[in-house]
Amino acid sequence: MNRRTTLATAVALTVGLALAGCSGDSEGAGDGKPELKVSGAFMPEPVMDDMAAGFLTIKNNSSTADKLTSLTSDIAGEVQIHETKDQKMQEVKSFGIPANGELNLERGGNHIMFLKLKKKPARGEKVAVELHFEKAATLTVDFPVEETTHNPKKQ
Repeated sequence: MNRRTTLATAVALTVGLALAGCSGDSEGAGDGKPELKVSGAFMPEPVMDDMAAGFLTIKNNSSTADKLTSLTSDIAGEVQIHETKDQKMQEVKSFGIPANGELNLERGGNHIMFLKLKKKPARGEKVAVELHFEKAATLTVDFPVEETTHNPKKQ
């Protein structure tokens, strides 16, 4: 009886460890691609003819981290991502999007800059923007052009 109990315990322990090994590495689960969802995208109506700002939230509903590496839009000659530190902004190469977390690009903080505008968008229009990521597929997002002072409250 004691030998049988020891064997059953060993088998249960081996199966448990094997299952833990299969599910423990979340990066290997599925195809390993992050599940990104964009919300709250908008562009305040630009006050200048040659540049505009953009804001959004990217939610990562997966256990795989990613990075926003660049943006493109037909409306601008160049689109940059800017980090704000000590009330100074500077261009960065990418922004991390943590696993099961989010990236917020918002007024007074990190944001998007549309430079060399080919056309100044007016309130009520939508600006198509492609978001490029390190791992996830490119997403195309429409940025509604809002009033210059638009600043939605976070929920």
